Amino acid sequence: MVGVDIGTTSTKAVLFNENGEILSQENIGYPLHTPDISTAVQDPEEIFRTVLQTLTNVIKRSSIPSSAISFISFSSAMHSVIAMDEDDQPLTPCITWADNRSEAWARKIKAQCNGHEIYKRTGTPIHPMSPLSKIAWIVNDQPEIAERAKKYIGIKEFIFQRLFNEYVVDHSLASAMGMMNLKELDWDEEALRVAGINRNQLSTLVPTITIFNDCQLDIAKQIGIDPKTPFIIGASDGVLSNLGVDAIGKGEIAVTIGTSGAIRTIIDKPQTDEKGRIFCYALTENHWVIGGPVNNGGVVLRWIRDEFAASELETAKRLGIDPYEILTKIAERVRPGADGLLFHPYLAGERAPLWNSDVRGSFFGLTLSHKKEHMIRAALEGVLYNLYTVYLALVECMDEPVSRIQATGGFARSETWRQMMSDIFDTEVAVPEVYESSCLGACILGLYATGKIESFQAASKMIGSTYTHSPNEEAVKEYRELLPIFISLSRKLEEDYSRIAAYQRSLIHREN
Repeated sequence: MVGVDIGTTSTKAVLFNENGEILSQENIGYPLHTPDISTAVQDPEEIFRTVLQTLTNVIKRSSIPSSAISFISFSSAMHSVIAMDEDDQPLTPCITWADNRSEAWARKIKAQCNGHEIYKRTGTPIHPMSPLSKIAWIVNDQPEIAERAKKYIGIKEFIFQRLFNEYVVDHSLASAMGMMNLKELDWDEEALRVAGINRNQLSTLVPTITIFNDCQLDIAKQIGIDPKTPFIIGASDGVLSNLGVDAIGKGEIAVTIGTSGAIRTIIDKPQTDEKGRIFCYALTENHWVIGGPVNNGGVVLRWIRDEFAASELETAKRLGIDPYEILTKIAERVRPGADGLLFHPYLAGERAPLWNSDVRGSFFGLTLSHKKEHMIRAALEGVLYNLYTVYLALVECMDEPVSRIQATGGFARSETWRQMMSDIFDTEVAVPEVYESSCLGACILGLYATGKIESFQAASKMIGSTYTHSPNEEAVKEYRELLPIFISLSRKLEEDYSRIAAYQRSLIHREN
């Protein structure tokens, strides 16, 4: 079985046997174009070619006959928007979750268009990441595109249109658009009105376990599969990650840190938050995922790598070592709390818990005695402090106490970062050996869709061994002192965030 995860910076394909063991895998990257602080777009055609290439490579490399592949199941990043014309050609690039150009519309929807009530029905907080805000922005501010737009779709819908010549969206990705009524599993009339579109301009809604069989012949030939191979539409990367780390029981929480990050738990029926802090997305009709996404995960470490660590990067290249490994080793030279240096990791605005695209990053507490290694450690800690504040909001909305935390994503490769999470959250953290949790989650959903398993409980057998980290009391003590300062600062700076963001936006207009 093949799990495909269409991510923000790369597409991964993993071929598993039915015990969850990896037989072959492929990961091909592509650029995220960020010409200014508000824009974050990609070329949908390039992503489609990459999906085909990863599938082709993973199947060729395994040398198993194509008839042995029982299905291909999909995971995808959320919140992307592509406007399509009458000839099924893209009118826009793929506008990703990280694009903030609809920020003024998000504010307007929140303040003037009954935004909170729409959130309570649709489960997606009102924010520039949301396709609701993005489509309202295109319809109102880019009429030349809106006039020609037959459909507004996301990246997985684009891939499936190319594979099967149909516009379909699974309930999971649709629930992350801010336009699907969670209880009715149908498009929300008020949300459509606010977006300025009709239901025909969106894809047909289907359950996450829907199977497609007749792949376009030339594409099937290129990949090296039988055209009748079942394709399971699958779900979003976030909800599938919970499946892929076996965080499906009551009180079990999954934390993922990839380019961005998220913290989530599975419940039985849709639920939103009176304070509007958490999302609620579909996995199946009986499995719903609540939690909070953060913009600033591994992207912060990449910034640190590129801007602070040029010489370390060269050394890593020469020695053939992962540069991130060198960064976390440098961070280990400094004790927990980075000697009182705090880093607010808001380099890309922030979603949960602040839901404010104007927030900006900052170091706080800098003194002459702080060195580069303090700044690196503070950045790693800052990402986790921020996730911890989302964790507090999630715990408030849960009916039962947290029983365990399962962590995954690129960050899980670093023992230092994993231990840091255990210390900051003051709880045991388990990390499965299989890092590609969304690909495995897609395959577990595929097994369920094809009737090979009766419940998701079968997932625990596939996870394999885990690393477990317990909190270090001395470190916990330091973090308990620093966390309240971290939380208090972001609240106090709210007005100043808006002012500095407005100034930065004015610079772009001046340059243009």
